[in-house]
This record gives sequence, structure tokens and C-alpha cells, in this order.
Amino acid sequence: MPHTPDPARYDTMTYHRAGQSGLRLPGVSLGMWHNFGVNSPFENQRAIIRRAFDLGITHFDLADNYGPEPGAAEESLGRIVAADLRPHRDELLISTKAGFDMWPGPYGEWGSRKHMLASLDQSLRRTGLDHVDIFYSHRPDPETPIEETMGALATAVHQGKALYVGVSNYSPEQTRAAARALADRGVPLLVHQPSYSIFNRWAEEGLLDALEELGVGSVAFSPLAQGLLTDRYLKEIPAGSRAAGPSPFLSATQIKDETRVRIAALTAIARERGQSLAQMAIAWVLRGGRVTSALVGASSVAQLENNVAALGNTSFTDEELAAIGRHADPPAE
Repeated sequence: MPHTPDPARYDTMTYHRAGQSGLRLPGVSLGMWHNFGVNSPFENQRAIIRRAFDLGITHFDLADNYGPEPGAAEESLGRIVAADLRPHRDELLISTKAGFDMWPGPYGEWGSRKHMLASLDQSLRRTGLDHVDIFYSHRPDPETPIEETMGALATAVHQGKALYVGVSNYSPEQTRAAARALADRGVPLLVHQPSYSIFNRWAEEGLLDALEELGVGSVAFSPLAQGLLTDRYLKEIPAGSRAAGPSPFLSATQIKDETRVRIAALTAIARERGQSLAQMAIAWVLRGGRVTSALVGASSVAQLENNVAALGNTSFTDEELAAIGRHADPPAE
């Protein structure tokens, strides 16, 4: 049966304007990086997407290489939209990206015009959509002129295949250059998607300042540091967890005793706030309004609901921030 959305879905979700644009993003967005491919039953994926929409999550974030296998997440979302959410397409904000390795030969990755526009066409076929809402350059290309990559993004907008464009993993200097190149083509840079968490604070080293200066929004991915900022690894590495498998993003060797001590200390701070560590980590990313939306993954409906509950308390006292900072990476000065 097609899904009947909760009529109260917009009553409790908070929405933040993306930079100086007219677009508002939910405080928590759903990322489809790891859990929407062959590793998860389709009905579980469908349940997560439906529940996300019922909670007021309108932003669903994809990339051409998300799965596993590459392309699988886009295909899954396309099936779910067709089955459940097609009447509500105009309520959805669907983003995808191009730039990582997708097919053989010299045009299968990076930032050439050839790759970017071919990848977008493939993404539209997989999702069954006539356009995406945001099309990203997934990573800067060290060899292709940034004007060419941004020109491809602008073409996607001019062709009606994307409404907005963004960049991900770009440095502050690269972000400024991207914004200039897009402005020259009559297209604003809407949003930047950086990794950002208590354990990965590189965005504070000039990027967030640059985004404020440019009037560009931000969607922070990996706010839970690939699962480290949860109670999952406090005592051991559970079977079936990301660290127990072959993931290139989190391995058992990264979870040292010193890391567990920091996680335990942060967990204690979170409990004093009436939150789980995951909830506090998401709230910390959103503190002060410098980040537009926290991008979370979910392998179950319960995990999604726990993460969204972080929005119930995103304010911190100076004492709490100082205590968290002592266990952050790098530590607060």
C-alpha cells in the first residue's frame, strides 16, 4: 500500500535557512551513504524513509556511489518514491553528487564536464526523477580547472536537471573559488557538505567562517564520527558493527583505550544533559546556528528516531562546551 504521511509531520521539526537562499533544510537530514544497498533488506530501507518523512525530514541525501554497491542507494530511493512518496515529490529535497569513481576509463570519476553531466544523467535514470534538488561536486579535482567543474554544475541548473548546486570536501579557498566561478555563470553556491564532529573539527579552521562570508549553507556529514560518538564501542567492538567489518572509514585499530576514555567522559556529559551521546554529538554540530543541517545515517527506525530527538536540546552552557572541548579532537584551547 502507498504510504499515507503523518499530517502532523511538520509540527515539531525545526528548519533552518541555507545561507542567504530562500531554501530551508530540516535540522536533521537523512543520508543514504551506507545503509541503502544490498546490505539492508529493502523493506527496512522503505520503513526508514517513510518514518523520516513522517518526522518532518524532507532532505534525503544521495551520491552516485552510495550503496553498496555504487548506484544502489539511488535505485532504492527511486523505488520508494515511486511506491510511497510520488504525490509528495514537491515536499522532498533530494540531493546527489558526482566525482568519485563510478565507471571504467578516463571519464568515470573526478570533476570534468564529461563526468559530472554524464553522472547526473545516470543518477536521474536510477532515481526515476526528472531533476534533483541539489547537485554536488563530491570532491575537488586537483587537475581539472574549478571553472570547468562549476560550469558543469551551472549547466545542470540551466538545463533544469538540478534546482541548486553545492560542493563537498572543498577547502575554504576552493569554496571561495567555486562560489566565484558559479556566480560568473549566474548560479549561486547553495551549500557545502563537510565532515564535522566533536572528533573532527577541521571545518572550524576557516571553512565555517568562509561559508558565513559567502552566505552559503552547510550540511555536516558524519556528526557521529562513523559511530564513535555513540555508546556502541565503549567496552568492545560488537559483531556486525562497522568497526568489525572491512569498512575503510572505521577500523578496530582506531578504537584505542584512550579513545574509549574520551567517549566515556562525553557520555557522562550527555547523560547530565538528558541525552544519549549520539544526540549530544548531533546537537553540538548544530550549536550556535553555524551549521544548517546535521546529516545522519540510520540502519533502523529506532536509530533514526533517537537521532532526530537530538533537536529537543541544541543549546549548551559555556561549562558544557568547555567540558566537551577537553575531550574533542583537537581539544579546545
